[in-house]
Amino acid sequence: MRIFVTGASGFIGSAVVAELLGAGHQVVGLARSEASARAIAEAGAEVHRGSLEDTNSLRQGAESTDGTIHLAFRHDFEDFDIAAGSKFDRRAIEALGDALAGSDRPLVVAAGIFGIAPPGAVATEDQPAPNESLRASEPATLAFTDRGVRTAVLRLPPSVHGEGDHGFVPHLIGIARKTGVSGYPGDGTNRWPSVHRLDAARAIRLATESAPPGTIVHPMDDEGIPVRTIAEVIGRHLGLPVKSIPTEDVFGHFGWIGPLFALDAAATSLRTRELLGWQPTHGGLLDDLEAGHYFKEA
Repeated sequence: MRIFVTGASGFIGSAVVAELLGAGHQVVGLARSEASARAIAEAGAEVHRGSLEDTNSLRQGAESTDGTIHLAFRHDFEDFDIAAGSKFDRRAIEALGDALAGSDRPLVVAAGIFGIAPPGAVATEDQPAPNESLRASEPATLAFTDRGVRTAVLRLPPSVHGEGDHGFVPHLIGIARKTGVSGYPGDGTNRWPSVHRLDAARAIRLATESAPPGTIVHPMDDEGIPVRTIAEVIGRHLGLPVKSIPTEDVFGHFGWIGPLFALDAAATSLRTRELLGWQPTHGGLLDDLEAGHYFKEA
């Protein structure tokens, strides 16, 4: 297959590109900048210039290929605004879906696991996303299932980890360094699932190749690690005290990530493993943290 990938030069996207090429597929990667274009070309993929805001470039990329994987999401950890990012994401998904309508080609889109199940429960692939979800990726994608598109939604965990990670966990490590304590919200029993980026990339490839229309994919290894455990490992590696942050103070201590760090988001991947024949083969988040590379300062 010749596959169009948005976010192709990113932390997850670059692993997906390598996974696809290794399986014999051709890859066309969306590049917004010269640096992204260079990284995509050096990986062995074809460069398609454009951006999430340029819906014409998205349509052209989808129309000219055998399937699309949409991983890009507009966000900035220094000015985090998920509502604004979701607005651009919905427009991008609608452009990609319109281009693929009636073709039976795959459209595989990244979403998130937050808010799928109530606190204390474990999210499954059979549970629909709530209507009030801020990130519109899932309903926007599944709307094309009845329009002749082989849709699949990837509910990624909050930690897709590995060397080079610059997501939520490195942000928490930075906050610990800045505040002098490794904090966790409340009693720290709420859970975060995780997956290694290379395991996630393999699940994404398998979903693109074979997932039936309307599939929800949970590429999860750790079903849910208590966030206190994450804070304890961070504190030990940084030589900092580990401290509970009262729930009402999490935003003041952690900033925008505080309310997310306080969410319980455990999720199972049982159906995904059965459907795709997928099994994670790399270490979990705690293994990656213990390896030490997360604590090397730039």
